Amino acid sequence: MFTYKLFENGEQSVIFFEGDIDIDVTDLMETEIQPMLVKYTTIEMNFSEVYFVDSTGIGLLIKIVQALLELGRAVRITHVRPEVMEVFEFLQIEDIFGENVLA
Repeated sequence: MFTYKLFENGEQSVIFFEGDIDIDVTDLMETEIQPMLVKYTTIEMNFSEVYFVDSTGIGLLIKIVQALLELGRAVRITHVRPEVMEVFEFLQIEDIFGENVLA
């Protein structure tokens, strides 16, 4: 099961994801999480409890992060587990987002 917790401090936010980011969370990410994150200027996405991301999840993540970056938001993806980082590296996610997004 996928859950998230959002902590905010003024215009900064940290969102903790827990569970798989896959096709099952597409609606939640697009309709609830993405619109909520737009109001912050600095966004940290903590992946410490994300163990799996499928192709749908990767596509969705790319879409959300790029939309936030286009709005001038500072986005960081932090605490990525080795098994997820392996997928990110294989797909060259750092090249897509830019070197400052993955921490």
